[in-house]
Amino acid sequence: MQLPDAETLCHQLAEQIRPHLQPNTVLIGIRTGGEWLARRLNVLLELRQPSGAIDISFYRDDYGAKGLHASPQRTSIPFSIENAPVILVDDVLYTGRTTRAALNEIFDFGRPASVELAVLIDRGGRELPIAARYCAHTLPEPLPASQNLQLEQTENGNLTLRLIHA
Repeated sequence: MQLPDAETLCHQLAEQIRPHLQPNTVLIGIRTGGEWLARRLNVLLELRQPSGAIDISFYRDDYGAKGLHASPQRTSIPFSIENAPVILVDDVLYTGRTTRAALNEIFDFGRPASVELAVLIDRGGRELPIAARYCAHTLPEPLPASQNLQLEQTENGNLTLRLIHA
């Protein structure tokens, strides 16, 4: 499978979002790929607020079965989300469970005016009724569960996609 260029997709995603920005729009990325993507989008969109980052480890519905992620990180939302339009950013949309967990955490910080989802890639395979408002690329056919798409960030900050076989 030929993977699209992550840098190109990032710019396409920014252009999808740009016409819908409001003056107080904030970005919150889901660690880690969504966090990297949110930072890049924040720069491309020239937003006033820095982007935030959330770690949904404690909000996952499989937390009891799988336990804690090996290295949970602190959630960092350096702004008030109260009545703010929030764009939740993730790298790959799959089952929708990560997005659901992220929404639960966001509402623990306040009540935003709205929450929209932006993803680099929709790989198919939804288990929950969740869809991205902004999506740079949708795979023509869902990936099998034995394969994962992973966003990586190089030392110079460039984004790349990698297909991993489980």
